Amino acid sequence: MRSRCIAWIAGVGAGVAIAVGAAGAWGAANASAAASGARAAASEAGVAAILHITGAIGPATSSYVDRGIAAAQARGDRLVILEIDTPGGLDTAMRDIIRTILASRIPVVAYVAPSGARAASAGTYILYACEIAAMAPATNLGAATPIEIGGQSTPQPVSPIGASSSRSSGAEGGASVLTTEERKQVNDAAAYIRGLAELRGRNADWAEQAVRGAASLSSSAALERHVIDLIANDVPDLLAKLDGRSVRVGEQTVVLDTRNMTLLQVEPDWRTRLLATITHPTVAYGLLLIGIYGLLLEGYNPGAVLPGVAGAIALLVALFAFQILSVNFAGLALIAVGVAMIILEFFHPTYGSLGVGGLIAFVVGSIILFDTDAEGFRIALPLIAGVATAGGLILLGLVYLVTRSLRRPVVTGREAMIGATAEVFEDFTEHGRVRLGGELWNAHASAPVRAGQSVRIVRAEGLMLWVEPV
Repeated sequence: MRSRCIAWIAGVGAGVAIAVGAAGAWGAANASAAASGARAAASEAGVAAILHITGAIGPATSSYVDRGIAAAQARGDRLVILEIDTPGGLDTAMRDIIRTILASRIPVVAYVAPSGARAASAGTYILYACEIAAMAPATNLGAATPIEIGGQSTPQPVSPIGASSSRSSGAEGGASVLTTEERKQVNDAAAYIRGLAELRGRNADWAEQAVRGAASLSSSAALERHVIDLIANDVPDLLAKLDGRSVRVGEQTVVLDTRNMTLLQVEPDWRTRLLATITHPTVAYGLLLIGIYGLLLEGYNPGAVLPGVAGAIALLVALFAFQILSVNFAGLALIAVGVAMIILEFFHPTYGSLGVGGLIAFVVGSIILFDTDAEGFRIALPLIAGVATAGGLILLGLVYLVTRSLRRPVVTGREAMIGATAEVFEDFTEHGRVRLGGELWNAHASAPVRAGQSVRIVRAEGLMLWVEPV
């Protein structure tokens, strides 16, 4: 009886275990099928790659966008979204990005976001080049007038025919003037953005106004004037509003299917971040300082090695950055002259005259090193002020040390012997010998002296000391 009960319990346990195992297997199968279905649905919906254009646009940004769009095409992504927040940038980098967008085989959407962002200057051109232009609420675009980073040519009056392309001089009742070079730049930029507007079917007249008159628009005004295609609160809202839209990509018309589309954030790699960092004007300026002072320290202390190596590397990297950024060579020359004058102050103290002049030249050269009104391509003034303050404090310390050393009594050489006390080595009346600092000197006494007596030195000529009794 007992064995039958045990067998019955064992059978019930085995049945329960089999049932639980079957249920678990069925659940796992269902979960696997659901996951496979989700992956299949995601694969069928496609991927939207999101690239971020933030800060000043330079060579690093253009390289990042070019490689990002190329990778999206290689992966078979359905859409590329350029999330833009930029004050503008270099013309060459902007045109590289636009060429990449126009050559793309997949639709590219420009999205000015998040709220508070802007697509100013070069960002406006990029927005006009994309198949779809969208903005988040409380964003703006425009102010696309080209600004030269380098020097200015001689201003010339604008003829009445070209008056529409001139900008106001700002003086009340004054005539508008444009330099010949500026006129060429404005006309070229206006034709370029008008061509992009006509290609995408957007407001070409306002685009030209943004170039010639630096006009700007908010997101709502841009939508009303057909500068952009839609306003979206965020990326999911953007995808929802893009669904079903037809866009022209090359010679084909593509209907966007953005439902359940997977988002892929494409962040800049280390190379892009490094290039963007070292080509920033403030960092390039800092590298220049490190290079100069590193080589100076190596010159003052030959064989130290580390300052020379670090200075040479920093100087080479700074020169590389200066080739990408337009440099005002007058500013660079002033910095070099200022550093040279500060160095001369160390070797030929002039109570601060050379040092102050060098410091002034250094500060002025630093301010005009990147002489431009373009935002994002200027050295931060607090950095210049900090370097100038540190240099001024070092200079004041040097002048203080030199002045204090001049006030100290001389402790070496012939001058240090005058007034010192010597010991008579032997009795003598007029000529004899005295002991000074462990040395025997010939001496001339004004009165008879005895051995061991202390005498004061009043004059020294050659190897002869004139002494008098203490």
